[in-house]
Amino acid sequence: METTATILHADLDAFYASVEQLLDPSLRGKPIAVGGGVVLAASYEAKSFGVSSGMSGRRARELCPQLIFVGGHFQDYQRLGDAAINVLNDFTPFVERISIDEAFADVAGCTHLFGSPPEIARAVRRRVRAELGLPISIGVARTKHLAKIASQVAKPDGLVVVDPETELDFLHDLPVELMWGVGPVTQARLAEIGVHTIGQLAKMPGYSLERLLGRAAGEKLTALAWNRDPREIRTHPRT
Repeated sequence: METTATILHADLDAFYASVEQLLDPSLRGKPIAVGGGVVLAASYEAKSFGVSSGMSGRRARELCPQLIFVGGHFQDYQRLGDAAINVLNDFTPFVERISIDEAFADVAGCTHLFGSPPEIARAVRRRVRAELGLPISIGVARTKHLAKIASQVAKPDGLVVVDPETELDFLHDLPVELMWGVGPVTQARLAEIGVHTIGQLAKMPGYSLERLLGRAAGEKLTALAWNRDPREIRTHPRT
């Protein structure tokens, strides 16, 4: 198991909405939503009113009467997403893309060329901003799960580095919904038994979680709550 924080999780912020604001500067600083009948993405200005992806357009307008709906420029999303991932590829060949706007990278083997993992993360952020005009948040940690959580904590447009010596202190204070695999249904079930933080989940007896969520899900979440995540970067998609 890796003992140093060399895993980066890079995630472009409010990606679709940020691209629309990049393409049309008059939209910058304004609450916008990509879509129409359903919100595909929302800018941070819209999110501050409670607008979120998957919400109906009607509900979004109720929450934010000044909301501006825009059509999506999907070719530009792909182009700019590819360009951001290519910035990571300039630093390390060990890049695992998991969606159009986010990827993991293992930089353990390139620190002698580019500096420490935090320095590499800062360089990636500078380049994405300078070359593409887009904000990107990065988490740096010892495991993939913790790096992804750190990038969420870093948003918007930030960098969070988790020291392996204090990673459980960092992790256990966070809300349980930041965990991979905890969606609204699981979050609600956990709330019913008084589990709201990752630390509370970590201290739950295994049999209680298994009874609530099933054996596989209970064991997985318990492991992740203690940052036990042996998954490595996969540079090729599963076959």
